[in-house]
Amino acid sequence: MSGFLAIFAVAVIVSAIGFKKYVWFISIGYGFSIAAIGLALLCLYGAGADAGLIIACVLFMMYGLRLGGFLTYREVKKSSYNKRMKSEIKDGKGMSFIAKCGIWISAALLYACEVSPVLFRLQNGKGTSGWVIAGIIIMAIGLVTETSADVQKSLAKRERPGRFVDTGLYKLVRCPNYLGEMTFWTGVLLIGIGSNTGAWQWTAALLGYIGIIYVMFGGARRLEMRQDRTYKDDPEYWAYKNKTPIMIPFIPLYSVAKYKWLVA
Repeated sequence: MSGFLAIFAVAVIVSAIGFKKYVWFISIGYGFSIAAIGLALLCLYGAGADAGLIIACVLFMMYGLRLGGFLTYREVKKSSYNKRMKSEIKDGKGMSFIAKCGIWISAALLYACEVSPVLFRLQNGKGTSGWVIAGIIIMAIGLVTETSADVQKSLAKRERPGRFVDTGLYKLVRCPNYLGEMTFWTGVLLIGIGSNTGAWQWTAALLGYIGIIYVMFGGARRLEMRQDRTYKDDPEYWAYKNKTPIMIPFIPLYSVAKYKWLVA
């Protein structure tokens, strides 16, 4: 439990940036929290860890720094994006301090749970197994997918800023960045197989995984609803939407807009 409390404390400290701007609890604070937790795991357990688990911790740092850096750049440089998002995302104004603290602590807890399979393997003295190797490969695939999707979207928007993106990975699914995110955390969950012990460790690992999958589908729903409004008169968009899965390749789930319980 002490190790979990340590990484939870790291997430609490880093994600406190959300008190500057509410959405940063779950955006910039999220990315940099994961990077900081990866560094904390190396500091706490790196001396006794083998190569596989060190790589997993480094992937956390790469993932978090990339995401946090990308979101920070977008906040600072993309004034048009910020203007558009004002109507899409709650700004926290009018929310009580206690309510903000609730979001802050629950978000930090989610971040600690997401990373917990690697923590528990380190704590339990379990070295690199086939599950760890598979998990690392899947984490790397997820990181590359998410990064590539963000780059492809930025380049496409630079060329045709008023058009939806349907090139590159966006031919496969409409939200390939969210697909990459889910792939990354699926790899993390696999690392816990064979090392998680007891109900507590499995509960933490599964809560983290289910939580981030829920957040990703909620984000996809918000994006879909925004695009439906933006491109409502564009027949090419509707043709693209009706033939391209929203999140998971080859699974004929084309819309999540009607699922009101998906809130992000």
